Amino acid sequence: MPKTVGVAVSNATFHFDKLYTYAVMPDQQEAVRLGSMVLVPFGRGSKARMGVVLACDEEPEHAKLKYLFDVAPASACLTPELLRLVHFLKERTFCTYYEAVKAVIPYGAQYKPALAADGVTPVLQKQLTRHTENSYKLVGSLQQKPRPTAKQLAAVALLSGGERTQNEMEAHGITKAVLDNLCAKGVVECSKVNKSIDLYSSIPLKNEPITLTAQQQAAYDALLPGLEDTAPHSALLYGVTGSGKTLVFLKLIERCLALGRRALVLVPEISLTPQMILRLKSRFGRRVAVQHSALNHTERLLQWQMIQDGGADIVVGTRSAVFAPLENIGLVIIDEEQEHTYRSESAPRYAAQEVARQRAAENGSLLLLASATPSTESFYAAQNGRTQLVRLTQRYGGNPLPSVQIVDMRAELASGNPREISLAMEDAIRRNLDAGRQTILLLNRRGYQTMAQCDDCREVLKCPKCSVPMVYHKAGHKLLCHYCGTQLDPPPKTCPACGGRLLYRGFGTQKAEEELAQLFPEARVLRMDQDSTAAKDAHEKLLAKFARHEYDIMVGTQMVAKGLDFEDVTLVGVLGIDSLLFAQGFRAYETVFSLITQVVGRSGRAKDPGFAIIQTTDPDNPVLNLAAAQDYDAFFEQEIAYRRLGLYPPFCGLCVVGFSGPKEIEVARAAARFSALLGRQAAQQPDLPLRVLGPTPGNIEKINENYRYKLTIKCRADKRFRDLVRQTLGLYEQEKLPSKATVVVDMHSDGDI
Repeated sequence: MPKTVGVAVSNATFHFDKLYTYAVMPDQQEAVRLGSMVLVPFGRGSKARMGVVLACDEEPEHAKLKYLFDVAPASACLTPELLRLVHFLKERTFCTYYEAVKAVIPYGAQYKPALAADGVTPVLQKQLTRHTENSYKLVGSLQQKPRPTAKQLAAVALLSGGERTQNEMEAHGITKAVLDNLCAKGVVECSKVNKSIDLYSSIPLKNEPITLTAQQQAAYDALLPGLEDTAPHSALLYGVTGSGKTLVFLKLIERCLALGRRALVLVPEISLTPQMILRLKSRFGRRVAVQHSALNHTERLLQWQMIQDGGADIVVGTRSAVFAPLENIGLVIIDEEQEHTYRSESAPRYAAQEVARQRAAENGSLLLLASATPSTESFYAAQNGRTQLVRLTQRYGGNPLPSVQIVDMRAELASGNPREISLAMEDAIRRNLDAGRQTILLLNRRGYQTMAQCDDCREVLKCPKCSVPMVYHKAGHKLLCHYCGTQLDPPPKTCPACGGRLLYRGFGTQKAEEELAQLFPEARVLRMDQDSTAAKDAHEKLLAKFARHEYDIMVGTQMVAKGLDFEDVTLVGVLGIDSLLFAQGFRAYETVFSLITQVVGRSGRAKDPGFAIIQTTDPDNPVLNLAAAQDYDAFFEQEIAYRRLGLYPPFCGLCVVGFSGPKEIEVARAAARFSALLGRQAAQQPDLPLRVLGPTPGNIEKINENYRYKLTIKCRADKRFRDLVRQTLGLYEQEKLPSKATVVVDMHSDGDI
């Protein structure tokens, strides 16, 4: 039994994030183990702080050690694999131990400091109270005297088939009073169990066999050996849009479960989870657990508990599901693996692919990345034989890829059409409506009119706290900042700089909805953006309505571009893509190519051929033309040549160090000082390849009254480089620079902090 433990505490700065030794009270020794959540006295005032036990040792305690205040029950203990992931995150992402713990377990399973009933003793309290229910099991036989009632007989008959919860018994008309009576007689025993919610129980089970096309079968056969042995393997399933990658997933999962192992399926966006859940649930039933941020804390906790108790064979979810406490994983699938949503924007700044690779290595699983537009790095690894490459080149059912027309918006303006919907697009939508078909329109901005510009001095009205334009939202008749939430209500009519007249121009999803209503008053238009899908389950409900043909046109931001599958969609329009073409960050072209290929691929997935229109002011742009032709191979050749020439990933690692603070000059100085400290440390290892760019202002110079600077470091992303950054961070803290500018290190960035 441990007499002392090493504890990582919450709210530690990077510099002070080490293990602190505490003594264990004799009555706590049974409860404390590696991975236990504990409450400890910390610092001069011995204030209560949360911690996690990361080391146990038997050394005799010396007199000065403080004792633990409280220990959480064993059920809240981190599993050995989750503990290893905590160390992995700490090593790879420059977070603190406790930040890693918070990423690995959901909010509901975490604890907070509280006071006992005496108002003095510090104790642990669950963030959420545990939801339990009564469960009954038969332990004796019912005596014939006194004569049992009909309800008692019914209860015993039901329980003879196995244990049941109070809810299940009440559904059969058996009240708690009847059950209490049977318990008193010693016929039935009552115990408390965790309430389980079968979140998607309304989805019917379909047991028809999965039939694959010859090409899908060939892909499945190629992937099978990597699944069936116990060594880790990685593969890239590269299939054109609509080639039926999901059916290959389902067949692999079926085989994985038959081998007695478990499967983890990641999707990039919440809007894609309903379709994936539907397919998995209708195939595999209650053994599917869901982990994503649209669930409330209780639902998420209960699903997590179900996984931890071994009640799930398949976990499906967004980025954070990569930490699900699944044991014995045989298969990890990352769908649409190129998506930036797999990278975390807050500490710990991890990439789900990297964590998945680590878990696959530990479990000896097959890691399957899948996409119609793989990231340049993944495809490069597959070309060089580091990852197995499996291709699906035909659409499911032999449908042709959609034909694509590129419309020059400059010509539209010259010919006197001031609207954002071109004449060609208007004609195509009208033909589609007449034929009873559906249309999806992609627009990259939410809101109504993108910005206000002064007619005299040409200044754009920016947020007072951030260096970005304010966006007009018509529903609330106000200007909003999409970064910090600042509102201007009512919207100003004159320029704050010179008093000139403000003109509102640009185009957002709300304005698109309005233009469509004017052009096609009879059409039913659905808007999908962050504003319309903020409510719980909104994605599922809106997409289900569109699938039932309750709407004719869906207009939305990027969430409409990927993975969705609707039979009647035969026209896809891309309205506002130009702003992305000229974005910063070395992935800008990859993002545009992927988005257009994906959204065009939503069209013509069933019996009718698809058509797509791309509106742009740059019709000769090679990226747009390659995406229109769905020619990924040609795009990859062009992109990899550019990456090699500019020295970008996959030819180097990219690490972005971001600085932010309220005084611009102090932030700039702190960034320069970090750069100097890094240079000094690097000089001691002259053989370590490094290229430091900057410091420069961030792409958005100011957010919420904090100025931002960044250093971009091209490096070899290995342990030596991470150690170098770690030493530099320590020196930066020793010089008390974090009070001038907070620092974040991101090894998975696109270079666009």
